[in-house]
Amino acid sequence: MLAITGTDHKISSPEEDCHQTPSSAATTIAGNDDLLTEILVYTPVKSLMRFKSVSKHWFSLISASHFSLLRTLRRPNRRPSGLFLENRPPLIFHRIPCSELDFLSFSNNNLSGAPFRSLNFKNNHLGIKILQSCNGLLLCRTYRRMVGKAAPNFYIYNPTTKQYSSLPPLTGAEYGTSFGGGLAFDPLKSVHYKVIYICSRSRDLFGGPNRTIYYCSVYIYSSETRSWRLRGNPFSPTHDIDMVPTHAVFWNSSIHWISRTGSYFRFDVDHESLVEMPEILFPGYNIYSGHLLESKGHLHLIKECLTAPQMQFDVFEMERDYSKWFVKYHVDLVGIVNEFPEMVRRGRVYYSVLGLVRDDDEDESLLLLHLPGKVLSYKFKDNTFKELLNLPPEKIHKMYTLQYGHFDAHVYIETHAFVL
Repeated sequence: MLAITGTDHKISSPEEDCHQTPSSAATTIAGNDDLLTEILVYTPVKSLMRFKSVSKHWFSLISASHFSLLRTLRRPNRRPSGLFLENRPPLIFHRIPCSELDFLSFSNNNLSGAPFRSLNFKNNHLGIKILQSCNGLLLCRTYRRMVGKAAPNFYIYNPTTKQYSSLPPLTGAEYGTSFGGGLAFDPLKSVHYKVIYICSRSRDLFGGPNRTIYYCSVYIYSSETRSWRLRGNPFSPTHDIDMVPTHAVFWNSSIHWISRTGSYFRFDVDHESLVEMPEILFPGYNIYSGHLLESKGHLHLIKECLTAPQMQFDVFEMERDYSKWFVKYHVDLVGIVNEFPEMVRRGRVYYSVLGLVRDDDEDESLLLLHLPGKVLSYKFKDNTFKELLNLPPEKIHKMYTLQYGHFDAHVYIETHAFVL
């Protein structure tokens, strides 16, 4: 049997091993970084955060970027632990930061156990808004006042480790119109991440106010260089790329958006190109509705069926080569509406899709729905639903039917990723 002491190795007898005390075993482990790393790699994240205070050496070991990458490769975790929910009425003002977040835990289906309750890591009177969740990291934004304008400040926050990074100001960027921002982070490829920011400026041409041309600029921030750079020269878009800036989705090395007119775009991070995605070719869908969701390596698009508006919708999935969308699931809300008639008010059905959770066992894949005062899970396989949560009275706004919209839900995945 091999007993390890410091960096020296010796062969010891079984009798010697039996007489080894717990304290000497601990000394053996603590004195060998390779052995200690192997143990810490498989330690739960919460315990790992406490172990940082054991000593300066442990803190340095756990905080190292190569330890974070090794941990990710040894025990990749893409399964979400819950949802951060921004409780901010009314829902139409989804860009306004909220002072406190709710957290829906998937382990016990309640609003307890949140890693944090408010985005108070940076004192800013204008408030901080979550733009995107990406493999455990949150892209957040606030504004700083300039002369007659409000310029964006971006932050990367790891809610598991409570680490955050303030991105440097965007110098030279046009702040008139923000077309979209997104975070690209794949811990299986690198410990580094990138932030993409697309903005525009306009110029009136000779001939009157109706002759206006728009130019787009793409700025890329890299955590490796810790700086922004302008990608190429400003360009005039050939299509409408007025993306909804509050909900980008990262998948397949690209950041994806939906434009306000129903077009789909992605920014290929590896090739640094803005690409239009295929349209839904099937008739019978509301072209102005829909939102993107990613789960377990799949990109989905939810589209409302015009044959039964507000009562049925399809969940599309994108082929990995971006060749086409195809229908993955069909959702019929008739049974839910019959069970919860309070969903119908003034002739309209009120609900919002908070998330989609794919499972290795396809029978367990489900949708998370919010309806007045409740959160439900809906299984695609057999159209059954389960009541996960009754919202407490203090969380229900009497003036507004729903407490959370799609843009208010952000997936939480535990990660030890080091924020640079």
